Amino acid sequence: MLQVTGPDQIKPTDSEICAEPDGCVRLRIPRSGKAMETLPPISVPGYVQRAAQTFPDNVALSWKEGKVWKTFTYSQYLAEIRIVAKAFIQLGLEERHSVCILGYNSVQWFLSDLAAIFAGGIAAGIYTTNSPEACQYSAEVSRANIIVVEDEQQLKKIMKIRANLPNVKAIIQYSGEPTDDSILSWNAVLKIGKDASDTILDTRLQNIAINECCTLVFTSGTLGNPKAVMLSHDNLTYDATAIMERLRLTRGDELIISYLPLSHVAAQVVDIYLSMCAGAAVYFADKDALKGSLVNTLQEVRPTKFLGVPRVYEKIYEKMQQIAAQNGFIKRAIASWAKQHTLQHHLNLINGINSKSWAYSLASSIVFSKIKEALGLQRCNFFCSAAAPLSTDIKKYFLSIDIPVMECFGMSEASGGHTLAVESANNLTSIGMTIPGLKTKIYNPESDGQGELCMYGRHVFMGYINEIEKTKEAIDDDGWLHTGDLGRVDEKGLVYITGRLKELLITAGGENVPPVPIEQNVKYELPFVSNAFLIGDKRKYLSLLVTLKTEVEPNNGAPLDTLLPSTQEALKSLGCPATTVTEVLNAGPDPKLIAALEAGIDRANQKATSRAQRIQKVAVLPADFSIPTGELGPTMKVKRRVVENKYSDIIEKLYN
Repeated sequence: MLQVTGPDQIKPTDSEICAEPDGCVRLRIPRSGKAMETLPPISVPGYVQRAAQTFPDNVALSWKEGKVWKTFTYSQYLAEIRIVAKAFIQLGLEERHSVCILGYNSVQWFLSDLAAIFAGGIAAGIYTTNSPEACQYSAEVSRANIIVVEDEQQLKKIMKIRANLPNVKAIIQYSGEPTDDSILSWNAVLKIGKDASDTILDTRLQNIAINECCTLVFTSGTLGNPKAVMLSHDNLTYDATAIMERLRLTRGDELIISYLPLSHVAAQVVDIYLSMCAGAAVYFADKDALKGSLVNTLQEVRPTKFLGVPRVYEKIYEKMQQIAAQNGFIKRAIASWAKQHTLQHHLNLINGINSKSWAYSLASSIVFSKIKEALGLQRCNFFCSAAAPLSTDIKKYFLSIDIPVMECFGMSEASGGHTLAVESANNLTSIGMTIPGLKTKIYNPESDGQGELCMYGRHVFMGYINEIEKTKEAIDDDGWLHTGDLGRVDEKGLVYITGRLKELLITAGGENVPPVPIEQNVKYELPFVSNAFLIGDKRKYLSLLVTLKTEVEPNNGAPLDTLLPSTQEALKSLGCPATTVTEVLNAGPDPKLIAALEAGIDRANQKATSRAQRIQKVAVLPADFSIPTGELGPTMKVKRRVVENKYSDIIEKLYN
């Protein structure tokens, strides 16, 4: 009979995969090996308790109420988690059942997530852009007993499907006071938890095991319902610790901002777990951060580390370009001189040349220090891009203003991070080196060394809940996770993504064409283009669909017809003024616009590696891509099949 010693116990099993929420897996800990590989495992509750003991008086979480920043220390953080966990148990949370969380980043999101795990349940974040039907699917698959929503807007989704969720025993609204008596306020939850005995929680903690599921992350599949990725305690705590070692964070002194969607694994592993490992202070941005208010939080907090998705860096780039265009001749000349020397400095470092010229020192201290200060990034010593590829040209731009952006790569199925670039191991086209303790291999490599990128380590997920066959498709018999990405590893150990197996276009002539690099080249050449979408699978030649940058609906981010001011200016300079996409497309796009698009594509075509990778035709779409309209997934990756189906008539005209 198993001796219960939770929460840091390991339950016996011989299986490395599992698709049952009540199951457990064998941890991939070798009997001997490098220090990181054999690192003693620790549960999420153990991880939190260790942080509270190590950094009891350090600021853990900080949020704004009005104009005042409020804080929890790490000891207060642990106490609040316990209170909420007790409330969840009192409200009916069963072991291995979930708490679904639907809302923007907040203290309550963190507390709900960790309290669910402390109570022996499973934390399951739901994307805030989900429809009521998608929310229902997430709640059903995760066996939700409790649903936590941010506000009335998100609550309406749950109320539409509440009758279809008989296992849900409580719904909690953490922002504002609920108008429905059946909905609990956050204060009511705290009162329930404070009044409950510690014994009920301590009993649950004793039943937890490190090799059980504690978190579900929903993938964004291109077809059908998303898969629910089961992550164990060891998956999350190990990956965060490995990233910590890779970055060599300064314990107790780091400041980060939480603003990327917490329903995505990258935000969870960084904002919740990495911060805890480092004793960092996490500041919550305003919910409109991605709509423009992020810079305000950056200026107030002045973080030491910054994680962004490519679109965040692209928006900063676009804003900087707008500002630069308004500068006079002298300022432009100084900026050009400074960027030239700064870019060369960083390229020298990439090539192993220890270069710090007086010109770079002058540019960095006088010119770019002011830019960083204006962005609130003067204390930031590490910039990272995740979730999708960042174009080489955008990387070069940021190098030229003394902001080296490092790429990282991972998957929901790999707990967030697998490779990470740092300044000592980086170049413009790689995704960095494999994080210590993890392993990378190339499956079935071709003569040029390219093949499917595979991952191995303690960060590889348990399985897809209730989908054992799909789990076996993802993880082979030797425990390697197959990513579906084409890649290679060079002699230095730098890893490269060269394409996507499922997204790779194969032309009628049999030429393999990776669409993403080509699309990025076009976007760089045509700054007023928001999305470029390559067509050519089983076709005689390549064509391109483009969308123009427009305003977005403030509440859900759906694209509007009105062009951004920068887009209007760009079109005006081309001699085809317009204020809306409708005006652009009336009676067909203006010939001058088409000529400009074709000229930009010609410039991009000059970077093509073969004639088959050159774009022949282009069409302008009537609306930009977005999450609510279905063309983009939660991490802003394009859903290729959705776009192809939605605009099939336009595509066919390109080939008639």
